[in-house]
Amino acid sequence: EYFSKWGNEGVVDIKYELEHLIILTASRCLLGREVRDKLFDDVSALFHDLDNGMLPISVILPYLPIPAHRRRDRARKRLAEIFANIISARKAAGKSENDMLQSFIDSKYKDGRPTTDSEITGLLIAALFAGQHTSSITSTWTGAYLLRYKQYLSAVVDEQKSLMKKHGEKIDHDILSEMDVLYRCIKEALRLHPPLIMLLRSSHCDFSVTTRDGKEYDIPKGHIVATSPAFANRLPYIYQDPDRYDPDRFAIGREEDKVAGAFSYISFGGGRHGCLGEPFAYLQIKAIWSHLLRNFELELVSPFPEIDWNAMVVGVKGQVMVRYKRRRLSID
Repeated sequence: EYFSKWGNEGVVDIKYELEHLIILTASRCLLGREVRDKLFDDVSALFHDLDNGMLPISVILPYLPIPAHRRRDRARKRLAEIFANIISARKAAGKSENDMLQSFIDSKYKDGRPTTDSEITGLLIAALFAGQHTSSITSTWTGAYLLRYKQYLSAVVDEQKSLMKKHGEKIDHDILSEMDVLYRCIKEALRLHPPLIMLLRSSHCDFSVTTRDGKEYDIPKGHIVATSPAFANRLPYIYQDPDRYDPDRFAIGREEDKVAGAFSYISFGGGRHGCLGEPFAYLQIKAIWSHLLRNFELELVSPFPEIDWNAMVVGVKGQVMVRYKRRRLSID
């Protein structure tokens, strides 16, 4: 439905299109029917202001009185009002929906205290941010690499043809799970360009760390421990030719993401606090790109994009212009 507004052929900024599409899908899946059907334009604009208020300086001085922070705080207040009205309406009507919002409304703490409207608002904002921002960035990088390296574009198109021969036009969760080639292409784009380049944890006790070359570091309780996926994902003793886009490094027989153990690949974090949304992210991105590959011929017409290091969540700098032409993928 989203791509029906495209003509038979033309040029689009695929970065913008994917950002807009994924906030639509994420809002419906994570925020509930009311937001998607009736309030999407309002919530989308407010989320944009909230997102633009997350700057590197915000980590150090979160309440610095600058315009971006003022707009962020106004957006947060308005979002709280919108969600409070939705929550009240659901409770008053006695309706129960099958979505994340309902799960938050019904949730209670271990002591029996119900979750407050303010807490629900914070959880919903965090869920939408996690479900939209990083997925749209990774979708854009995936597309840029596929259109740059024709051998991988041909491989994912052939995979789609094979699945269409087997299942017809149908796409569901099980069929998406069969898209191993596309999965590896997404995973490799995410290895090279993790949106979160720094992961922070607080030390709850004193402990020591021994590095690969034998150096030992004492980490005191209460200190902040940081790791960088942007650095760790390119370690040459784990990944062969680490700066090269090579999705087959994850194929059976190579599996470079397991060379150094469970934390060889940390684009989604790891351990107890690994990203809970990892399956949802892959599901979204595979669904979108399988549709594009089946229905359009695509060509990258702008230069290969650069990295936007100025953003809090590191993404794609500038526009990513793509020429498209409608087609029905032939399986003959």
